[in-house]
Amino acid sequence: MPSTKTKPLSTRSRLRHEPPTLDEAIFAAQGLADGIEGQTQIAAMLMGLPEDEVRAAILKAAPAVSIPRQIPRVSQLGPRRRVVVVEKRAPRVLVR
Repeated sequence: MPSTKTKPLSTRSRLRHEPPTLDEAIFAAQGLADGIEGQTQIAAMLMGLPEDEVRAAILKAAPAVSIPRQIPRVSQLGPRRRVVVVEKRAPRVLVR
């Protein structure tokens, strides 16, 4: 039987918890919600701060990020689309 290796007791790992910065929380909230209220609630939950403090920071950051997102359309790709064919092969069977 193989022997089981154990960690020495002197090398304990520590888990460090760092809450996100306000800018990181606002960036994440803007990616998850479109409205200011939704962004405020998400960022406040991530930071553990009251919503009033977070709302002021979101309103300052809102004009810089409020650019409408453009979704690429298939028709914009043009005539140079490549066709990829994927074939499934049966697994090889060894006969003895």
